[in-house]
Amino acid sequence: MFRRALLALPLLLPALPACAQGRRQREEQERVRRAIAEGRILPLSEILALLRPQLGGEVIGVELDEEDGRFVYEIKVLTRGGRRREFEVDAATGRILKVDD
Repeated sequence: MFRRALLALPLLLPALPACAQGRRQREEQERVRRAIAEGRILPLSEILALLRPQLGGEVIGVELDEEDGRFVYEIKVLTRGGRRREFEVDAATGRILKVDD
């Protein structure tokens, strides 16, 4: 029995990082849900509704990061002219902090 388990160990080792990554991802999602529930950040749907007129194109990606103790949405947009722009937005207020062309 021990030998069979020992032989199976190399097959299981590659799955360990994926399990840890999945756990970290679930913890991060829970942290974001808690921040929204506590009113510390606005949901993405509200942020996009506020900013849609200023974005000037189609949203192609969004990330939520924590920088210096504050949550920041990074919103990637493909403009009507085919350019890629990135907006950094304060997740608590919806205020645009920075725009990269």
